[in-house]
Amino acid sequence: MIKKSIIHLLTVTALIIVIAGCQSQTNQQSQKTETTQEVSQAPDQIFSNNCSSCHGMTLEGGMGPNLQKIGSKLKKEQIADIIKNGKNSMPSQPQISDQARDKLADWLAQKK
Repeated sequence: MIKKSIIHLLTVTALIIVIAGCQSQTNQQSQKTETTQEVSQAPDQIFSNNCSSCHGMTLEGGMGPNLQKIGSKLKKEQIADIIKNGKNSMPSQPQISDQARDKLADWLAQKK
């Protein structure tokens, strides 16, 4: 009786571990796919998906500041740093991959 209980418990535990492992792998694959899709997007699309709710669809500002001429005020590296780490009331944007952030910062730096 005890042996059957132990075998049953071990079987259930093994199934839980297998299911948890599969779920983790699926999440990792999903994150890779999202990052790949984001990097292949044009910078204006990255902006639209991540920034426009505060900065407006045409960079005119709103809750966040106007970015239409941000390139005349900040360098690409400064813009990328703000996207990554946030500044003042703007929160960091960790969902934007390094490559997409670089592409977005380059695009914004050209706005003069």
